[in-house]
Amino acid sequence: MLKITRHNIDIELVQGDISQQPGIDAIVNAANAQLESGGGVAGAIHRAAGPGLADECRPMAPIKPGEAVISSGQRLPNPFVIHCLGPVYGKDKPSDRLLADCYRNALLLADKQKITSIAFPAISTGIFGYPIAPAAEVALNTILDTLIELKFLRRIKIVLFDQDMMNVFEKQMALLRRE
Repeated sequence: MLKITRHNIDIELVQGDISQQPGIDAIVNAANAQLESGGGVAGAIHRAAGPGLADECRPMAPIKPGEAVISSGQRLPNPFVIHCLGPVYGKDKPSDRLLADCYRNALLLADKQKITSIAFPAISTGIFGYPIAPAAEVALNTILDTLIELKFLRRIKIVLFDQDMMNVFEKQMALLRRE
């Protein structure tokens, strides 16, 4: 685990499963436009949350790239799920702005709900094809740029699925620690 603190908010990197994050108020779903179960992060979250999550999300769909909506956590150990549609790399443009919108909108929505802790996956880096290194740079820079606007969030966790992703995000985070 690697952690930095800025504006009294802890930002940490951990390797793990986004659907298994007890002690976190909200997890972020790397959702599809219809907010349905699928592969990767969305599938893991929907399986862990149970069928009630799909029922609750159906009226909120479809969402656009960069947009974030909130639901309950159903059977997850988290009270809330923030669903965000990341860009499909090479298709949804400008992909860097849309990816940044995902992180920013999720953070602002969480703060609006007075949520104090949130966990993100590496949005768009799976089936949506966003290269990990530029995704890490966009994610971490956007999080840092948004901190000044947050009143309630105190802990931001980025949960990375495997060691390769962890290595890339740690390298980017190390650059931020020097600032």
